[in-house]
Amino acid sequence: MTPKPVSPTVAGQNQALLNSLPFSDTQDFEDAKRGFLGKRAPSAITNAEGTVVWDNDTYDFLRGDAPDTANPSLWRQSTLNAIQGLFEVVPGIYQVRGFDLSNVTFIEGETGVLVLDPLVTQETAAAALALYREHRGERPVTGVLYTHPHVDHFGGVRGVTTQEDVDAGRVPVIAPAEFTEHAVSENVYAGTAMSRRSAYMFGAALARSPHGALGTGLAQTVATGNITLIAPTLDITETGQTETVDGVRMVFQMAPGTEAPAEVLVYFPDHKALCAAEDATHTLHNLLTLRGALVRDPHAWSNYLTETIDLFGGEAEVVFASHHWPTWGNERVVTFLSEQRDLYAYLHDQCLRLINKGWTGIEIAEELKLPPVLEQAWHARGYYGSVSHNLKAIYQRYMGWYDGNPAHLWQHPPVEQGKRYVELGGGADAVVEKARVAFEAGDFRWSAEILSHVVFAQPDHTAARELLAGTFEQLGYGAENGVWRNIYLSGATELREGKFGTPTVSASADVISALTPEMLFDAIAIQIDGPKAWDEKLTIDVVLTDTGRRYRLRLANGALTYSPAAQRGDADVTLATTARALPVLATGGLRADSLAKAGIEVTGDASVLSRLAGLLDPGDPDFSIVTP
Repeated sequence: MTPKPVSPTVAGQNQALLNSLPFSDTQDFEDAKRGFLGKRAPSAITNAEGTVVWDNDTYDFLRGDAPDTANPSLWRQSTLNAIQGLFEVVPGIYQVRGFDLSNVTFIEGETGVLVLDPLVTQETAAAALALYREHRGERPVTGVLYTHPHVDHFGGVRGVTTQEDVDAGRVPVIAPAEFTEHAVSENVYAGTAMSRRSAYMFGAALARSPHGALGTGLAQTVATGNITLIAPTLDITETGQTETVDGVRMVFQMAPGTEAPAEVLVYFPDHKALCAAEDATHTLHNLLTLRGALVRDPHAWSNYLTETIDLFGGEAEVVFASHHWPTWGNERVVTFLSEQRDLYAYLHDQCLRLINKGWTGIEIAEELKLPPVLEQAWHARGYYGSVSHNLKAIYQRYMGWYDGNPAHLWQHPPVEQGKRYVELGGGADAVVEKARVAFEAGDFRWSAEILSHVVFAQPDHTAARELLAGTFEQLGYGAENGVWRNIYLSGATELREGKFGTPTVSASADVISALTPEMLFDAIAIQIDGPKAWDEKLTIDVVLTDTGRRYRLRLANGALTYSPAAQRGDADVTLATTARALPVLATGGLRADSLAKAGIEVTGDASVLSRLAGLLDPGDPDFSIVTP
């Protein structure tokens, strides 16, 4: 459907922001273009079947002044993020930017090149390596480094190296301790729900245009190619640990519980260059990503950035990250890190101050503002995280979902709330009319609130759906946060055109294959249809022939549990296999014949496997979000 024009209210809000921020400051544009060596033209990257998985040229409309359908601050950030190509950070360190959601960095060694954070997909990483080699020569990859376990920092690894080279010891893979556990658990346990919500967050179904997707603030969006994973061979376990790969000296700083549960910053002393991973970028980051995740710790985040300054601030001449562009000059580096540190410390401390005065998360998020210096710092703006939803996340971290008001302790679910609000408002038509008045007055937040109740009470109410879509559209046009814009416009798209599902699934075959036995059993357990399994009892032994480990799985009272301890008696059925072959339980199903083909020996009552399979209730990658 044709997008609607911007409302006078949103146009006025965007103009006010244009007048209040330092748009005359062009330093970021100078930094984003500094060291440019060349780009891919045309930029489209395809997979083996010829399908385009990434095309940065679709953002070529991001030029000149912001149109009235775009927040001018987000337009500025998206214009910067759309700059693509190979850039020299300092001699010996090169970045490819604009090829995916993240940057990939190449650090040249004595004989080859170390690859840091190889993007989301195999195809985009391979294209980035090709661009690097086009300008820097055919250097072999002699090492890989993952800074943390989010998919945009490891998913393209098979585009730059092979399992064979890693297994042979030719290419060490370095990562912070517990990397694999967090990488696979985040993408498997709640992976279906996260992927579905990510489709909203990253604007998967949106046209790239002044009326549609501008980017996410962190970068543009996610490539749709093949997500891969090669497990690390060298763990970083403590701050101050040093490693040398192919002559490249590295000093590591552990920063767990910040932007990721396992995260490491890296200093390259021979280059006086600091990789801040994702703990200091040109945006306020997420404390709770809107796709869903564990709440991150802003107090630890700020403390680690203080430690970063103490460790490396005395000599670092450049700081770069896995997103955005570098910052050069020691004074600017320290100022950047200090303001990023103060940003997370301020949000944490002030939120707790108000919590202890009895304020709720919603109230804090509505009222708390940043100090003037941070408010005017471009790198502290809320393009990806936001002050609003980050403050709610801090409240959630300390206080949970309940705000202390007994009226909120046992509320009706959305459909039942919707029915009662519609009745209270005098029927659906009357509520829609009140929402229309709010819309015309520019009160889009209230219009969205009451229209959502109508849609949940009467999903087929055409006028409510269309007005709610138009309301979301206006909220998107005014959003400075790229993710908020995508979410609002994605909601409008689904109301008008129907659900678009989950274009990118992070639980790829490589990710599944990296599951430990315990994590695999957990992944099966969370799919058990509990009520359906109430009266079922069964036991399964899993014997790992290569490690000597043995597990007893037990289903009772609707719960699948497991134990590695010695058990009395025989299980109903026994599976014997290797640890590497075990993940076929998740990918190949639980049929005895398919397990046998995968080399898993089945003894005992094979019908137990069919009984267990009949109790599995996998996630729905197309579940409803803006409708019941």
